[in-house]
Amino acid sequence: MSQIDYNQELTPEVREKMRKNLIYVGIFSVVMLFAGLSSGYIVSAGDSFWVKYNFPPAFYISTVLIILSSIVLSVGIKLAQKGNANILKTMVPLTFILGVGFAYFQFVGYSELFKDGSHVVSKITVSEGRYGTYYELQIDGKYMEVDGNDYLVGDKVLSDEQKKGVSDFAKQFDKIDTEKDPKISGLDKYTLLYKHQPVSFKNGAFYVQDSVKLTPVDLIRLQQFSVHLKDGRGDFFHRGKFGKDFKVYYKKQELEYKNRNLYYKGIPLSAPLQLKMESASDTATSYLFMLTFLHLLHILVTLIFVLRASIRSFSGKLAADNFLPVRTLAIFWHFLGVLWVYLLLFLLFIH
Repeated sequence: MSQIDYNQELTPEVREKMRKNLIYVGIFSVVMLFAGLSSGYIVSAGDSFWVKYNFPPAFYISTVLIILSSIVLSVGIKLAQKGNANILKTMVPLTFILGVGFAYFQFVGYSELFKDGSHVVSKITVSEGRYGTYYELQIDGKYMEVDGNDYLVGDKVLSDEQKKGVSDFAKQFDKIDTEKDPKISGLDKYTLLYKHQPVSFKNGAFYVQDSVKLTPVDLIRLQQFSVHLKDGRGDFFHRGKFGKDFKVYYKKQELEYKNRNLYYKGIPLSAPLQLKMESASDTATSYLFMLTFLHLLHILVTLIFVLRASIRSFSGKLAADNFLPVRTLAIFWHFLGVLWVYLLLFLLFIH
């Protein structure tokens, strides 16, 4: 008996059961994947430094869109089963549009995270190139200080225009460790200091006190220093105000920040903890990107099938087998919606 004859002998009930079982197996696999990642997330937070910050508003907008898409698809199928098959010509494409909107606002959310200094892989605090460790700046003869992510001169926070000036000045040192004939400007306004000593620039080289030439290692440190100034970064990779826009925890205990030092239970971090902090990666944000992007990938793949169903809705083929293709597709789409709501609540609780 040929495969075609075999398929033709299957009853609608058997075909529906087979398709639904495939969907349920797929759902089970996805549940196991995200359950494992969620467990890993919780375990990782137990004995490490953890960053908590506000979620990008775009994630909430995408949540509304995916819930609406599930409602639209569900209503469309119910109306179609009651005899109004043409409703799917509107409801299935609308589901696709809402799904695309969900994906779009997910990427907007990622953009907002990047803007706030949240990256897939990054540190929590600045260690290499930290302001004041080796290099500092004077602006018009006045020392620039750092407090968290604020730049200050005379206890006054620099304006956006002044910060841009500092950033533009720092860009010149971006590749200073490899440039053969660097050109430096702005030294009339900005004074670069190395270990509290003014740095001069002459004949394509840097000197401390006009006599001691900076070594290649010193130039690498200068390049690291410039990267943070260029990006407007102070002591933390996350932008904003410590304690307001983001917080750092250790063993579920919120850390304090004052005088450029972190405090755990009211005591400055011990030397071992300080070393651990400086080498610690922002695991919280790495997990956030991993969980949300994996979900987004499932959405994008499923949108291909929603688009296919949208095209078929205009041909009338979805009516076969009591709209079985779109009904089984709806099961997985609803699941992805529920999964996103779970991820959002889970991440909100953790973050």
